[in-house]
Amino acid sequence: MVARQSQSLDGTWDFRHESDADWRQAPVPMPWQAAFADLRQTSGRASYRRSFSAPALQGRVAVLCFGAVGYFATVRVNGQELARHEGHWLPFEVTIPADLLKADNVVEVDCLLPDGNPDTWEGAPFAEIPHGKQSWYGPTGGIWQSVTLELRPAHHLTHCAIHADLATGRVDVALELTGGTAMVEILDPAGKVVGQGTSSTIANIQPWSPDAPALYTARVTVGDDVTTHTFGFRSLTTANGQMFLNGQPWYMRAALDQDYYPVGICTPPSLALLEDQLRKAKELGLNMLRCHIKVPDPRYYEVADRLGMLIWTEIPNVASLTEGSIRRMRETMQGILRRDGNHPSIVIWTLINEDWGTRTVDDAAHRAWLKAEYDWLKAADPTRLVVDNSACIPNFHVKTDLNDYHYYRSVPERRAEWDKLTAEFAGGADWTYTPFGDGERRGDEPLIVSEFGVWGLPNPDEVTINGAEPWWMETGGTWGDGAAYPHGVQFRFASLGLDTVFGGFDAFIRAVQWYQFDNLKYQIEVMRAHPSIQGYVITEFTDVHWESNGLLDMNRNPRVFHDVFGRINADVVIAPRLDRYSAKAGETLRLAPGIATGGKALGAAVLHYAMAGGVSGQVAIDATQPLSMAESGSIDLPVPVLSKAQTADVELRLTVDGAEVARNKVTLSLFPNRAVPSITLHVPDKTLAERARALGYVLADRDKADVTVVHGLAEADIRRIQAGARYLVLADGTLKTNGNLRVDGQDREQPYMPVLDDVPGIPRSSESALPNINLIARHGTMWRGDWIAGFSWIRRKGAFAALPGGPLVDLSYDRIIPHHVMTGFRTHEYAGAVHSGVVVGWVQKPAALIAERRVGKGLLVASTFRLCTDAPGVDPLASALWDALVQTAAQKGSAS
Repeated sequence: MVARQSQSLDGTWDFRHESDADWRQAPVPMPWQAAFADLRQTSGRASYRRSFSAPALQGRVAVLCFGAVGYFATVRVNGQELARHEGHWLPFEVTIPADLLKADNVVEVDCLLPDGNPDTWEGAPFAEIPHGKQSWYGPTGGIWQSVTLELRPAHHLTHCAIHADLATGRVDVALELTGGTAMVEILDPAGKVVGQGTSSTIANIQPWSPDAPALYTARVTVGDDVTTHTFGFRSLTTANGQMFLNGQPWYMRAALDQDYYPVGICTPPSLALLEDQLRKAKELGLNMLRCHIKVPDPRYYEVADRLGMLIWTEIPNVASLTEGSIRRMRETMQGILRRDGNHPSIVIWTLINEDWGTRTVDDAAHRAWLKAEYDWLKAADPTRLVVDNSACIPNFHVKTDLNDYHYYRSVPERRAEWDKLTAEFAGGADWTYTPFGDGERRGDEPLIVSEFGVWGLPNPDEVTINGAEPWWMETGGTWGDGAAYPHGVQFRFASLGLDTVFGGFDAFIRAVQWYQFDNLKYQIEVMRAHPSIQGYVITEFTDVHWESNGLLDMNRNPRVFHDVFGRINADVVIAPRLDRYSAKAGETLRLAPGIATGGKALGAAVLHYAMAGGVSGQVAIDATQPLSMAESGSIDLPVPVLSKAQTADVELRLTVDGAEVARNKVTLSLFPNRAVPSITLHVPDKTLAERARALGYVLADRDKADVTVVHGLAEADIRRIQAGARYLVLADGTLKTNGNLRVDGQDREQPYMPVLDDVPGIPRSSESALPNINLIARHGTMWRGDWIAGFSWIRRKGAFAALPGGPLVDLSYDRIIPHHVMTGFRTHEYAGAVHSGVVVGWVQKPAALIAERRVGKGLLVASTFRLCTDAPGVDPLASALWDALVQTAAQKGSAS
């Protein structure tokens, strides 16, 4: 007898899509959409073939092993059909009859990937197959994982399932054999035999964890067939709203990983890349990856086991819940358990993501199915946690081990919303569970913010494929109202004159990546300030095609903040906690830092603080239990006398016995004592006039004032501007307008006949009336600031040069950030007439926040910043921006 032998059939195969006239060459493994530019978005039918030489069987069995083929596969050898397989994600095997095998052979694989065309369904429409993110980033069909030919002894192992119990050290091994008798040996991480038989109890076990990924091996011998199978002793349990890894408190610091790659889409290019990206994940402070609604290449888990990374895995979603899709999801989960059940890195399963494929809000039967499926999976695998529906607004949980929820808000645009949502979630909000009385909530499920984050952007020069723009730059146009379309990003940047704002495109990329960091930093600090929240999942680990919220880009290049991110994504974190981020000379800023502990207790510590101007000190911190928040009390920071406005960092360091255990900083905008510009104002609105007077301005009659300040314009105002007046419009939403800056009505356009309603004429566009500027509420639009970020900027020139900070607005703006944007500006106007604006995603959807426009002989300056949020003088940034706007409106020759 001769032992098991393996021969790779990876490489070049003949390939023909149903749209092809002739055969061509395709790489295997790789989806055909990744291999061929003309087939990027195709589904349907395709065929593969290749020849192979088989060694002499010598009494062995020849088995073709397919890692994964999408979605239906028919396998023929030497013209004879041997097997049909359904399923995109999991392996299958085909035994080749001995009398069919020759010295030279041909294997053929016919594939079918369903789409929306009923002619290609074969009983399985795309909506009813587990497809995952193929509905987002495009289809992936064909042979996308490795193919091998194995020659096995007639009596051999076909499956090995291992259950290792950390509490007792007991190892139970379940085997499936074609015949014969098996011998099992258990080897410790050093390779020493420490147990024998299908049931063994191991002494002095070494637990597996991310910090110490101790792997044991089961060596199974069936005659001449010898195979090895790694496993580990570990547990992840919950109690009293907390999580425990191997019995010790544990805090989740995870990132969503969609497991997409630059060239192969879902096929990783090499083991080396998988290892490299996992090392980078650990550098970023991550202790878990949430492998998102897909089943990855098995090497993904092997690397996680070996290098030490916890994994949260999910069933690829369907789009509609039917008998067929229910069966396929169950079969997929059974296959996942069979293929991946031995991996100690996998600790959580998810059944449904965000109600995709189910309709829990509307259908009681779906909620009942979800609850039953949770019970089935817990019974099938009691060693792992199960999430029923990883939820987001408006859906919810029915029965789950983790009370996890997704929400996205960017800061400073929506800081107040982030704070309120997080506080409600931390308080055990009712909206995370079914309101229909059919759920089972224990009340102690750990709270996890399982998706949050905001976009940065990669540098296009660093995500090339073979030196060229990647094909995916032409995708994303249907997402985010067009904001997710990458191609032409540098052209749009240049066309809008943004180089005069940022100093060049590369500087812009660095700025938006630091914006992403500042968002994640703030949001993590807020979550860590609530000890009831036991972890989070950052969206996401890497960019995916047009989706640019990764901690790494698509090519696994780090963001600019890579080396410092681990300070905030750490087990122990200093949460600064302050109400506002701006102050003026002579004021005292009050900081209330908290110290969030993770999995380990913190001994008596010292919090050190220091700020420019010689302000420094330290505060004693009592010893703190794991998964808790230690309070430092308030720290008063006197703002020094300054000659000009500037930013200043408050450095925070935590030490225990002199050794640093945590570091953080908070950046403030500081202002000198204010000098009121010698500009007279006419302010018709009484409330606005009182604010101007309180800010120190001299008010005058309209014909004697330098600038008129209003919230909105009427016809009389337009006539005054045309005659030479200068106006500042604070278009902050105080007054109801007609979708522009005008508060007066406007007639419809000709022809005067009923068209779609009872009012004659065609409605005028809001831009058609002078000053030809639209005013649009951000709420409900892509300018709002959720998942795809809007990058709000101010050109630091003229009167605005005195404002502290960089081109992008920061947290000091959270009280005045606009709730409205202005459109109606031509591209060239963004290079000068627009002083502050916003672009969304890949530099799309430009809009103005501060702009000037010549109207006749006069000048109009309009701003949507909310300068009236606080009492006059309370927010020094609001005062400084008011002054800059007044100066811009009054400055002679400033009109574009």
